[in-house]
Amino acid sequence: MLYLTGVSPISFPGLGIDWFNLPQVLPFTVFGRPIYFYGLIIAVGFVLAILYGKRRCRDFGYNFDKVVDALLWAVPLAIVCARIYYVVFYWNEGGYAQDPLRIFAIWEGGIAIYGGIIGAAIGLILFAKLEKQKLSPYLDLMGLGLLIGQLVGRWGNFFNREAHGAETASLFRMGLYELNKETNLVELHYWHPTFLYESVWNLIGFVILHFVSKKRRKYDGQIFLMYVAWYGLGRLWIEGLRTDSLMIGPIRVSQLLAGVSFLAATAIMVWIHFKKHPDGSDMLVNRQKPAAEPEKS
Repeated sequence: MLYLTGVSPISFPGLGIDWFNLPQVLPFTVFGRPIYFYGLIIAVGFVLAILYGKRRCRDFGYNFDKVVDALLWAVPLAIVCARIYYVVFYWNEGGYAQDPLRIFAIWEGGIAIYGGIIGAAIGLILFAKLEKQKLSPYLDLMGLGLLIGQLVGRWGNFFNREAHGAETASLFRMGLYELNKETNLVELHYWHPTFLYESVWNLIGFVILHFVSKKRRKYDGQIFLMYVAWYGLGRLWIEGLRTDSLMIGPIRVSQLLAGVSFLAATAIMVWIHFKKHPDGSDMLVNRQKPAAEPEKS
């Protein structure tokens, strides 16, 4: 079986997809280091998000040069915080307590999306504060970009055969061979392909938010709040299926954050709708438009 080469083949029998194999590493190295498909896919998602932001930034009141300046703050902090978040919750299991220098070995894997979102938001807040820019339009663009990056990036988990859910007999079950460490035998299991669920969820969310941002946006920050609510709702469900959740005692950390994020973002949107009655006139892009000339009599 192909599993004996070190990487399990994959099947989706409920969908009529027979066994096939996917490599984890590209067939060449850079400066002697292997290039993993996981990293390549994340990079593709990042580039697609940037290209989308370039196309849409003027709809939110900024030119692309300003967006690039914001990214120079947001991206490094997103990477650092994504790593810190993961290391904190895997301090013992990941071996960081025994070898703290491994904290910096990010090429070995180990980042968390919630840490990345927090880091990116902190970066944008600092940028907006120092450059005296309005923050919320940048957050709107970030929400749309995050959905692109996440819907593409989750396929990196597919290549790595990771971040799957519990065993299932559902239509979408994914077959993998895994080593049972207790018996030292290779066993076939069928798991929930949670990477696929989250990718599809994010794709649907992106399509919805894209059209809302073009036709029905009423205030700056609306798209970001919708992103937080949408992603939180999906992650609340999907995280409950996973077998590799970051835990504090019996609590799944990401599931807790997802639920709080969904409720908080939804509550804020409801409050804005009923208390502020936004009509779009206060959005940055609309304030930049020249006032219409009075009609001549």
